[in-house]
Amino acid sequence: MIKRSCYSAAILLLLSVNCAEAHPHVWVTFHSEVLYAADGTMTGVRHAWTFDDMFSAYAIQGISHAKKGQYTREELASLAQVNVDSLKEYGYFTFARADGKKVKFSDPVDYWLDYKNAALTLHFTLPLKAAATAKAMQIEVYDPTIFVDFEFAKDKPVSLSGAPQCNLTYDLPHQPTPAEQLRLSQLDSDPLDASSTYGETFANKMLVKCP
Repeated sequence: MIKRSCYSAAILLLLSVNCAEAHPHVWVTFHSEVLYAADGTMTGVRHAWTFDDMFSAYAIQGISHAKKGQYTREELASLAQVNVDSLKEYGYFTFARADGKKVKFSDPVDYWLDYKNAALTLHFTLPLKAAATAKAMQIEVYDPTIFVDFEFAKDKPVSLSGAPQCNLTYDLPHQPTPAEQLRLSQLDSDPLDASSTYGETFANKMLVKCP
């Protein structure tokens, strides 16, 4: 396992890469769907994470494929497996609270990668360990170490499934203050680890409010 200073490759792909090659950060544009059951309980979150084209090009190096420039779900299956296995240590970059109380997710299900327009997209569903009932459910997506940059997709960034009486909104991360910008500029020489809470400062937030 590569250590934290080169962690983008270790956490996402477990590829062998030196630190100079691992920078700048990996950028991810994502869509999330908050899942509810018929009884009004939240059951999980379904994600689609699209990686930047430079990282995608690096990630698919060496993967056997039948057609030039094309990769099937089956050809990318082993890479998808490595992704979800590696992300476990970091909570899959997804954190939730039900009426202010933390709730936990189980390991991903229904995960796969696809490749389109020179970009990889990781699809996966995170089930809650126990379905949750709450008037206010907040889901945050962020990297605790701020190495991977997450941004809501511009087209339909969030959606709600199975909860017609609830209202879903989302908030973008705030722009860094001068002090925060200074700390961000120091991350290469003084990196954060998975236990850090600093990344929450720049969380992408989804809020579901139910009657």
